[in-house]
Amino acid sequence: MLRKPTIDAVIVPSILQSAAQEREVELTTFGRKSGKPSRRIIWITALDGKLYIRSGLGLTRDWPKNLLANGRAILHIAGQDIPLRARHVTDPQEARAMHAPVKQKYNAERPSSTGDEPLTPSEQAVFELLPG
Repeated sequence: MLRKPTIDAVIVPSILQSAAQEREVELTTFGRKSGKPSRRIIWITALDGKLYIRSGLGLTRDWPKNLLANGRAILHIAGQDIPLRARHVTDPQEARAMHAPVKQKYNAERPSSTGDEPLTPSEQAVFELLPG
């Protein structure tokens, strides 16, 4: 029986490659109160076969608040508009793992936490992007 390729098999590898190459992408989130779309330029990082975004200013900005509220997003990358859902990363080890790749790709110096320290604002605002 021939199986139809899943979204993971068709879209994610090309998007991972684009995310590794592109410095900035656009992300549309949907208002937590209004439901209206809001498009923003963000940084994106591919790590271990997964796509991540984070807000350097933590959860103070609207787009991470929108993702927390409804998890819906559209990633605009490589000429494609890709519906996604965002998973808020709450595991401290996984959130901290984003520090080095972001620093390497963007030469961005943000404070990072270690051990039993509380997560920094940017570590608290890490999201994995999943096929929607």
